[in-house]
Amino acid sequence: QVQLVESGGGLVQAGGSLRLSCVASGSIFSFNAMGWYRQAPGKQRELVARITRGGSINYADSVKGRFTISRDNAKNTVYLQMNSLKPEDTAVYYCNADVQATMYRRMGDYWGQGTQVTVSS
Repeated sequence: QVQLVESGGGLVQAGGSLRLSCVASGSIFSFNAMGWYRQAPGKQRELVARITRGGSINYADSVKGRFTISRDNAKNTVYLQMNSLKPEDTAVYYCNADVQATMYRRMGDYWGQGTQVTVSS
């Protein structure tokens, strides 16, 4: 089993910054990808940023140039640095990981419990 624990959310004024962290634990051989999604009230969950095992990164258009995803493989941790935050960034942010149990067996897709980010205007 794999557990993802997010931290770093909170309340910030527009223009401010937050850094989210997600630590993965459990029977993990490697990650095919790790990423961040968000869900605002009344809206569908959407991709914010994702980084693959090979280091390829993609961002939602709405966060390009403001958010940066990074990872620390030794710590099984992925980060999301969020700068120039806007009220429309307000949402619950979820960590996601596509986990390999062994070199040849994919374990599956896992989600964290979510962390609230609120940006006031």
